[in-house]
Amino acid sequence: MAKKIEISPVDGRLGILLPGLGAVSTTFIAGVMLARKGALKPFGSLTQMQTIRLGKRDESKSPLIRDFVPLAKLSDLEFAAWDIFPDNAYEAAMKAGVLSKEHLGLVKDELEKIKPMKAVFDRNYVKNIEGENVKEGKSKLELANQLREDIRKFKQEKKLSRMVAVWCASTETYTEAQPVHATIESFEKGLAQSNPAISPSMIYAYAAIMEGVPYVNGAPHLTLDIPALGELARQKGIPIAGKDFKTGQTLVKTAVAPMLKMRMLGVRGWFSTNILGNRDGLVLDDAGSFKSKEMSKKSSLEYIFQPDMYPDLYKGMYHKVRIEYYPPKNDDKEGWDNIDIFGWMGYPMQIKINFLCKDSILAAPIVLDLALFMDLARRAKMSGMQEWLSFYFKAPMHAPSVYPEHDISIQHMKLKNTLRYLMGKDLITHLGMEYYDYWGEGKIEG
Repeated sequence: MAKKIEISPVDGRLGILLPGLGAVSTTFIAGVMLARKGALKPFGSLTQMQTIRLGKRDESKSPLIRDFVPLAKLSDLEFAAWDIFPDNAYEAAMKAGVLSKEHLGLVKDELEKIKPMKAVFDRNYVKNIEGENVKEGKSKLELANQLREDIRKFKQEKKLSRMVAVWCASTETYTEAQPVHATIESFEKGLAQSNPAISPSMIYAYAAIMEGVPYVNGAPHLTLDIPALGELARQKGIPIAGKDFKTGQTLVKTAVAPMLKMRMLGVRGWFSTNILGNRDGLVLDDAGSFKSKEMSKKSSLEYIFQPDMYPDLYKGMYHKVRIEYYPPKNDDKEGWDNIDIFGWMGYPMQIKINFLCKDSILAAPIVLDLALFMDLARRAKMSGMQEWLSFYFKAPMHAPSVYPEHDISIQHMKLKNTLRYLMGKDLITHLGMEYYDYWGEGKIEG
């Protein structure tokens, strides 16, 4: 049995900072409030609903994850957010239209108390929306310092012992790393000079890390994956994770694609299209923001299928992704997948999937789990990128020396084995050799 990692106790209250107070954030906050009142259950959350097996299968030891590892309790969570619109959490939730008026009414008073702080915003990075609740400053460094002051004020006012930040705001336009992103020194100089290659999300991440707050990027754009912020997180001993919450279509892809590969079934083409409304759909109607999402959504199949290793099955596979803004859908997202496959002797077959989902209903439990697990990582002194949380992301961060793992079953196993490791328990290999007498004497009774 491994040695248990020293983890600081769960003392005091945990603050959750949310850049973006739209559909995802308000669904998450309201859901937590409803769950701790006992009005509704937090379905979809591993930290609240899932068990973890310990030891051998015949030992029947499977506690709930929340009872196995020291996680913050729902009753100890406090919420704060930034947004370019001034609507409080109740008003924003009503406009998002995800949860019913009846359910929101049960926590209306609590939601109305959550009023968004002024946001850092740049129309060059998100083109299709604009709001008036925006910070002003002489430089991007000054904006970062304003965010740091917001964080300190939230901690003081709510008497918090710890905090976590989770980006739930809009997808920024596609960008690639520039020289200003290369080192901490060049990045801080760029902040002071308001370098245009430094995005609002990078400013939020910098402010959080500098304040000792673990940071999660729930969108596909470039943020934590620049060298400067990765190194800053390591130096400060801060966990970071991302990117892009794995909710609808990619969740299906990372389950179906491994099944095809396991059975050595070939794929000639995979066409994916989505229609969605709400603010997310409007933002993604811009070509730059769509490209950020497209790159995230397309990356998983290449790594799962490994076409260079299996050229007869997957080399030259045609893969297309489409996202269309369709306002009548609101937060209901519909995804279609047409998969042209082939099997024995090359004979063709097809798989068609129509997933009608609610994007924020799928994302809200991810926000909860990531907030609680990142707080656990901070208390366990785990710094830098947290690859063990890849289960939750479309484009998981990973060490430069290895490829990202996209197979959801492997990601899930890695997550649970990390929890076992932290608590000093044996890792589960699923070998099971001890149950079968493969090398017995094989005596024959006459």
